[in-house]
Formats: sequence, structure tokens, C-alpha cells
Amino acid sequence: MDLTTAPSSAAFTASIAPLKVAVILASNREGRFAPVVSDWFLSHAIRRPGIETDLIDVAELDLPIALSHRPDADARARLAAVSSRLAAADAYVVITPEYNHSYPAPLKNLIDWHHAEWQAKPVAFVSYGGVSGGLRAVEHLRQVFAELHGVGIRETVSFHNAGALFDEEGRPKDPSGCDAAARTLLDQLDWWGRALRDAKAVRPYGV
Repeated sequence: MDLTTAPSSAAFTASIAPLKVAVILASNREGRFAPVVSDWFLSHAIRRPGIETDLIDVAELDLPIALSHRPDADARARLAAVSSRLAAADAYVVITPEYNHSYPAPLKNLIDWHHAEWQAKPVAFVSYGGVSGGLRAVEHLRQVFAELHGVGIRETVSFHNAGALFDEEGRPKDPSGCDAAARTLLDQLDWWGRALRDAKAVRPYGV
């Protein structure tokens, strides 16, 4: 074996370790439809070999609204509960509705409180809403994550007129299309997540 091209032990460990995916639930609206969509998506993600999921619900975070470079003790305590989970993730899936042509404010707050956590990690999107299916929210989010050096995944899952697409048990009435879209999204997320993680194990990402 040519030792100059042999993989490092860190790179080898990264390549075989489970991919840690933080699934971010972006809505905190009263009576939200978000849990229906997240439960459906997680049912697919947890069946994937080699993927571990961590659901981060913005409705449970209670993050400070005013951003600060020197947050006080209370703000640091509230941030501590989520920052470490974001940092530990190898990849992200954002499940978002569309509010007034864009995405929810609590999600922007979560994003803006963090920086290095997003860098050189893939971000995939599952959206839902009315006629647009939340896709306008996703297009805005692509720009935000690109600014933070996140890598947006091309394929998305979107539910147009979402409330009419699920039955009373929270299952899609016609699962063929959305199930196939979820598989494609997870295929891409898995590839990018492992590729970027392995690359960073050999050469740390710096900006």
C-alpha cells in the first residue's frame, strides 16, 4: 500500500460511523401541521441503515430573540441545550411551512444564533403549505444556508395543500410520490453527508 495515499484513521472512522442527521422542525404556530409531516419523514429516515436522527423542535427551544456576540448567562444556558446538538450533526433536514411567502421567524432565529455549526454540512428541505407547497420558503432558506457555508441538497420533498394529502392517522393518502421523493432526498443527503464528513476528517474546513 502506498502510505502517501492510505486513509488516515480519523477518515476511516468517519466513513463507517453512522451519519448523524438533525431534523429541524421549523414551525411553532398554534395548531401547527408540522408534527404530521415530521412524523412521516422520520418514519422513513429511521429505517435507513447508517443514519441516526435527532429531532430539534423550535417550539421547544425558547431561544433569546435579541442576538448578541456576548450573550448573558440566561441566553447561554438556553443556547447550550441546542448548540451542542447542531454541532454534533453531520447533516440537517429542515421541515418548514411557508408563512407569508417565506419561512418562520423562529427558524431564522435558530439559524442566526449559530455559524460554525452549519459550515460544510449538507442541508435538505421538506416543505409543506398551500398551492406553493412551501417551496418559496425553501428558496429563501437556500440563500441563507449558502451564506453560512452550508451545502443545499438539490432534491426536496414538498406537500402542496398538505392538509388534504394525509388521512386522520397522519399517513399520506397516496404515498407513492412522496415516499419516492423522500428516498431520493435521503440518498443525496447520505452521500453528501459522508463525503463532506470524510473530507473534513482529512482536511478541516476553514473560511
